[in-house]
Amino acid sequence: MRRYWQPVALSEELDGVRPLVAPKVLGQDLVLFRDEHGELGLVDRGCPHRGADLALGRLEDGGLRCCFHGWLFARDGACLDTPAEPADSALATRVRLGSYPVREINGVIWGYLGPGEPPALPALDCFEAPADHAFAWKGLLECNWLQALEVGIDPAHASYLHRFFEDEDPSDSYGKQFRATSQGTALPMTKILREYGRPDIDAARTPYGLRITALRTLDGTDTEGRAMDGSRTHVRVTHQVFPHGFHIPLDAETAITQWHVPIDDTSCYWYAQFTSVGRPVDQEAMRRQRVDAVTLPDYRPRFNRANGYGYDPVEQLTTTYTGLGTDINVHDQWAVEGQGAVQDRTREHLGRSDKAIVMYRRMLGEAMSAVQRGEDPPLVLPAERAAGIRGPVTLDGIGPTKGSAQYWAAVTAKQRADSSWAQPAATDG
Repeated sequence: MRRYWQPVALSEELDGVRPLVAPKVLGQDLVLFRDEHGELGLVDRGCPHRGADLALGRLEDGGLRCCFHGWLFARDGACLDTPAEPADSALATRVRLGSYPVREINGVIWGYLGPGEPPALPALDCFEAPADHAFAWKGLLECNWLQALEVGIDPAHASYLHRFFEDEDPSDSYGKQFRATSQGTALPMTKILREYGRPDIDAARTPYGLRITALRTLDGTDTEGRAMDGSRTHVRVTHQVFPHGFHIPLDAETAITQWHVPIDDTSCYWYAQFTSVGRPVDQEAMRRQRVDAVTLPDYRPRFNRANGYGYDPVEQLTTTYTGLGTDINVHDQWAVEGQGAVQDRTREHLGRSDKAIVMYRRMLGEAMSAVQRGEDPPLVLPAERAAGIRGPVTLDGIGPTKGSAQYWAAVTAKQRADSSWAQPAATDG
């Protein structure tokens, strides 16, 4: 995991009087700050003098100053001042604070904690979109990052974990997962998921990870109770972005790229980047929908194991499959935290619906073996190769059962061609 860039904070976490936070990433305690010029620094949390906590350091004089003896460090870790030492002391020239490359893209601040030069980032939509076409958010999960990721590459679970017994008004669906109508129809996603619980799932390897397709042939009834003859199929295309991301549709023009960043072995943060290829994102509305679900500044969910995730037995009988409210994130949180801090996978019994999970785990094992052999894992690429990994394109729509692949390829190609910024997707997905 250290061979990849990691989200370490949201940009909004550095708003306010003192632009400094102290994230823990990959088991490592860090301090992230902006200096007086607005430049970012990502450094170790312990002062190299005698280990004092720099999370309470002073932001002044072009860097971060330790409150214990006043030692001052620049963004690159250079020691600029040791004021308690003799005026002619050369100690500062022999001391460095651990520092790490850092980048800020569309509301997320990324750090590279690995060896050597950091790899180039691929040209994914979440990195390429204009700032007004993107929004970022995060949340804490009390479990291992891997089980948090795996819920997002499991197409079958949405028909159960996210089942609603009644369809909401699709006109009030902005920013809400699984509430809009499916592209190309008036059928709400809630109805499709509820009535078609056995999707035909396929997964294929790609240069960025996996492309996952779930097909639900419509042979039930429409919203008016009229029979459908199976000539149309609901197609949902999602992606696993190696090593710890997934890419899924929110609505016809907006996708979510979500990363699962280890704090340590038993907890992680998810970082969601919402990107629109159509209209600019209503960032205020998106934040307003989400902020009351967490406590700040740690983005800890208000519903959690301690309060039963807000479980309501009456709701479970009448309104939702789980009884855990309408927030999709709470459903996923319960599912992955309920497996334990680290899921014992020797006790699992996987089925055909777990096809993407199995394929991803093989990829992960292969990547670990490559690193053990001294080779680069997938997506650790030079800039010229990373630039060729674009998109990928998500899909949630209903179209003809016959010729579905060609139909949707034309629809999504036109959508990207009509976009004010999106590049054509790479031919592999």
